[in-house]
Amino acid sequence: MLNYIWLGLIGLAVLMGGYHGSLGEPGNLGDVGDASVTSAKDAVMFAGGLIGVMTMWLGLMRLADKAGLVKRLGLVLKPILIWLFPDVPANHPAMGAIVLNVAANILGLNNAATPLGLRAMNELEQLNKHPGIATNAMCMLLAINTSSITLIPVTVLGLLAFYHGKNPSVIIGTSLAATAVAHAFAIGTCKLLERTRWSRRQLEATVVSPQTREAHEAAVEGGEIEEKSERTDASLPWVPGSKWILAALAGIFVALVIAFAFPDVIGRSPTPEEAVHGWPVRLVDALSMLVLPWLILFFPLYAALRRISVYDEFVEGGKQGFQVILRILPYIVAMFVAVGMFKAAGGMDAITSFFSPVTNLLHFPSELVPIALIRPFSSGAALALLTQLVANPHYGPDNIITLMAATFYGCSETTFYVIAVYFGSVGIRKTRHAIPAGLVADIIGPIAAVMICRAVLG
Repeated sequence: MLNYIWLGLIGLAVLMGGYHGSLGEPGNLGDVGDASVTSAKDAVMFAGGLIGVMTMWLGLMRLADKAGLVKRLGLVLKPILIWLFPDVPANHPAMGAIVLNVAANILGLNNAATPLGLRAMNELEQLNKHPGIATNAMCMLLAINTSSITLIPVTVLGLLAFYHGKNPSVIIGTSLAATAVAHAFAIGTCKLLERTRWSRRQLEATVVSPQTREAHEAAVEGGEIEEKSERTDASLPWVPGSKWILAALAGIFVALVIAFAFPDVIGRSPTPEEAVHGWPVRLVDALSMLVLPWLILFFPLYAALRRISVYDEFVEGGKQGFQVILRILPYIVAMFVAVGMFKAAGGMDAITSFFSPVTNLLHFPSELVPIALIRPFSSGAALALLTQLVANPHYGPDNIITLMAATFYGCSETTFYVIAVYFGSVGIRKTRHAIPAGLVADIIGPIAAVMICRAVLG
């Protein structure tokens, strides 16, 4: 399906560019051609920015694996994960990586979510008996990532506050409800489609290209190292007093959370910004701020307490970061170029006009259609459109149309980017039902957001 979507975007961009050029309008073939080059450069810059982040998180994940921490995390959510991923053994390293990926998405730690998701995808590739074809577990991981529940939409809250919204935190409840609905539909769609004959038929044996086989073998080879570390976990000795050290670290973390979320407890007056938000917002904001540095300290400390050479193992795990980026770079460039060309040719405006009868029938505000359509392709472009809406004096940060847009902005991820990057990292070419499940979240999320906002905000 991804082949048809990619070719369709480029083909439509060229045809529309030729049509606009014949009329002397913007979006002609010259603009489309310029967009292809610019988008390719942007893709390389984006991938380059991921190298450092990938190296850091893969190094930390190796420490967590070697110390047996990832396995323990997977067992904590064992009942839920067994239902979501029945084909993955409960003690497999993929389970722990999936838990961390989901937690990072919920807390809004996007820089951590992508590397952890890629690590989980590489772990799942170990279990893939059909290289090049997405397994049910891989499709479920994509569905979860393209429709993650959002506790606090930090970016949108900051945007509304910047434009002097009277009560930006009003979208916290609506966002949580809308993302929960989109999340449930994405998971339900994934579970439903994986049982269909159409989806099962794609798992039949096919001719595997050398590139796909190489990507599969690379992922499996990396996983064998981690699997060996899990077997040796039981024999790893603890440093004396380790439990007290970990308890002290946990106590410090809790104390810092309380200090940031409840300043009155430590005798500090809340700042004007803190006073605007209630304690639930301050609590989640504190968690989002403190979790990342705490994890960066906790993983190597836990491994050191198991007498592991933390620096050497971190470097060894980080070596995979550059290799992963090299594998996914062509997929990122391909998706960026297709989307950039389509946008430059005026494709989004055309789609908005095409779907206007349906949106009018659903009483979906026309002002929100461009944001809903661009969100699966580009998070930055969707945020730019949302910013224009907030800054528009006719609407402003407190208008219900603006609050609807702010609510569904976080209902889904950039579906095609996530699919291109995650599946590209393990050489998946047949995506099966991953795209339909992600698109269901992209459709249901905005509709649910509009309905919830109408019911809650009037």
